[in-house]
Amino acid sequence: MKLTKIIILSILIMGTLCSFAQAQSLPKISIGLEQSKDSKDLSVTLQILLLLTVLTLAPAIIIMLTSFVRIIIVFSFLRHAIGTNQMPPNQLLVGLALILTVFVMSPTIGKVNETAVQPYLKGELNQKQAYDIGIQPVRDFMLHQVREKDLALFVSFSNIPKPKTPADIPTYIIIPGFVISELRIAFQISFILFIPFLIIDMVVASVLMSMGMMMLPPIMVSLPFKILLFVLVDGWYLIVKSLVESFH
Repeated sequence: MKLTKIIILSILIMGTLCSFAQAQSLPKISIGLEQSKDSKDLSVTLQILLLLTVLTLAPAIIIMLTSFVRIIIVFSFLRHAIGTNQMPPNQLLVGLALILTVFVMSPTIGKVNETAVQPYLKGELNQKQAYDIGIQPVRDFMLHQVREKDLALFVSFSNIPKPKTPADIPTYIIIPGFVISELRIAFQISFILFIPFLIIDMVVASVLMSMGMMMLPPIMVSLPFKILLFVLVDGWYLIVKSLVESFH
């Protein structure tokens, strides 16, 4: 009976809404293709399509072309080194990494906005000119961080003539070289972070074994000591300071 009443009530509500929609003049939204009456109409349409494409690729751009890779990897390894696999949560680590990424990249973003975005919005540059000028600060940032060995690897893979200057290196070669360089530096920093926590684990495990407490997991005893050590040395300050300074 209850199910029947619910179905009847739903039908009555839907009928009421349909009657109201027929009685009222409601707006209609439609999407279609029409003949362009002006060249500006086509330009606006392509700009909207380009904007949607950029928004789709925005996460990959943020991850691959900025300092985000190095920061988030170090934070992830730090959490595993301490032994708190779920604390801080992923959302907090990603949010902090994004904030630090914006801070580190703010000079580069400012140059792109000043030299490319604003002149383009004022109509002083076309799209190609804005891209060529706007990508240059990003290229300079990546070239400042990438290793020559990593660049040479992808230059050899691409079978292009050996570049004489950094300006001759295509952007599609700089990006993968920059990414693997960031991975290398992030793993180096993470290895250094692991050492003090590993020493604490070894000391705790040795003490427990000497006391004959082999059934007690060493991680349960060492975790408070690792957290205490991290707090006493002001770990977050040192890590953030080291990460930001590593980009200068």
